[in-house]
Amino acid sequence: MKFTREQDELRSAVRAVLTRHEGVAAWAPLTESVGAAGLGVPEEYGGFGGGTVETYVVMEELGRSLSPVPYLASTVLATQALIATGNTLACAALLPALVDGSAAGALAWAENGSWEPEAVNARVRAGRLTGVKEHVLAGPGRPDTLLVLARDEQGIALFQVDPENAEFTPQPTMDQTRPQARITFDGTPAELLAADGERVLSRVRDLACTALAAEQTGAAARALADTIQYAKDRVQFGRPIGSFQAIKHRLADLHVELEAARSLAQAAAHSDAEPHLAAAAQASCSEAYTHIAGEMIQLHGGIGITWEHEAHRHLKRAHSGRHLFGAPAAHRQRLATRLGLTPVT
Repeated sequence: MKFTREQDELRSAVRAVLTRHEGVAAWAPLTESVGAAGLGVPEEYGGFGGGTVETYVVMEELGRSLSPVPYLASTVLATQALIATGNTLACAALLPALVDGSAAGALAWAENGSWEPEAVNARVRAGRLTGVKEHVLAGPGRPDTLLVLARDEQGIALFQVDPENAEFTPQPTMDQTRPQARITFDGTPAELLAADGERVLSRVRDLACTALAAEQTGAAARALADTIQYAKDRVQFGRPIGSFQAIKHRLADLHVELEAARSLAQAAAHSDAEPHLAAAAQASCSEAYTHIAGEMIQLHGGIGITWEHEAHRHLKRAHSGRHLFGAPAAHRQRLATRLGLTPVT
């Protein structure tokens, strides 16, 4: 699928920032100079009125560099959850700071290792929240804006909670560039933002799956490119290992798998995260990146398992991302249900 000239220029700008600034140091120029955090935000809240394609471009570049910036946590999850509420007062109060990067947001969603709506058991009674949230993408510290999906008398709803009133416990993660937290609420004051939380959750999940698929596509493409270059440079038995037929076939198979996944990810982005395409993209991209990262380790040989090489970072990002927002089997079941088919594993 084609991108517009403006989207190509956005890609170049994001890549230039990530090349000049390493790690979390890239967050300030991304938000201040490029305006990345406001791309998918309506103009009345300080954004640029873009959509899922612009988010795709940014996430693909972030994946390519394995960037640790909190774009997925703050700009995709928290920001898009706010927009999905339709609560104009809350959006006007909270979005401008998220857009300019002066504040970071987080969405507390998963419980008991599950991202499904039926797993939401945190309760709000008389404006007080009690429960435990897991796998919260909260950046290196407490977020400035904390949104929580919980149940009240009507069902699942979205609430805002003061982060200082909650107990944050960092969770050990395979991918150390994407910190997660376990958050405990014990009679914590909670402000209702949207009563139809299940609708908000459904929309945010599709956007999150589409964004993560874009990141996985960018990371997998970089991992494969690095592996191809290594196969050209590494000499064994007097010739580059990439000249051996067995290696050629493996690399060709990985290229086909990557392009198939990339096509689904781009289709999901261009469709504004249509639910069945978002589910298909996430299942395909998760598995493609995991396979490519594993093959990267294998084809690099001994150097691929050293701390100094990028290969282990790709493997960790791939396996960690594979379980965000549901495993591939869960997304295939969502896809089958959406299409009226018998769920498969």
